[in-house]
Amino acid sequence: MSATEQIREIVMPVLDSCALELYDIEHDRGVVKILVDRPGGVDLDVLAGATRLISSALDELDPFPGSYSLEVSSPGLERPLRRPEHFEGAVGELVRIKCRAGFEGERRVRGTLASADSAGIEIQPDDGHLSRIAYADIERAETVFEWGPSPKPGGKDSRKRRGKTAERSGQSREQKAAKS
Repeated sequence: MSATEQIREIVMPVLDSCALELYDIEHDRGVVKILVDRPGGVDLDVLAGATRLISSALDELDPFPGSYSLEVSSPGLERPLRRPEHFEGAVGELVRIKCRAGFEGERRVRGTLASADSAGIEIQPDDGHLSRIAYADIERAETVFEWGPSPKPGGKDSRKRRGKTAERSGQSREQKAAKS
């Protein structure tokens, strides 16, 4: 049994007791990273509690030799897509795909994940051409979070903020201007 499988076996009962779902496990160079999620997301208190319980369970059963660092977190806004169920859960979202060398077509694709099944995905890039990609051809995939437009410095919103700051100080803009 691989170290990842051992970790999975140990943490599943802990996560069930916390009403958390195991999203993924990464184990590399002395770092064990466990990604957890649940409907509605997870907050810091939940992550802290889960970390304590998982750490105790791993220390008690000691699945691998040597020391390690434990990281328990949510998958995040831009989460990795590794298993078919990850892709199925991201249908309709914006994704970034990097295909393996030798793939016939664009190696890097960004677009909306149109569908996912047991064999692969369909992605619709901005050009509108629907592409089918088998899981075996995917080297790396992740969701993409797009931030809204940022306000321009000195724009309309910043003037409003300055006005509110002056009002909070008990002086109007006119009173401040008269002092100058």
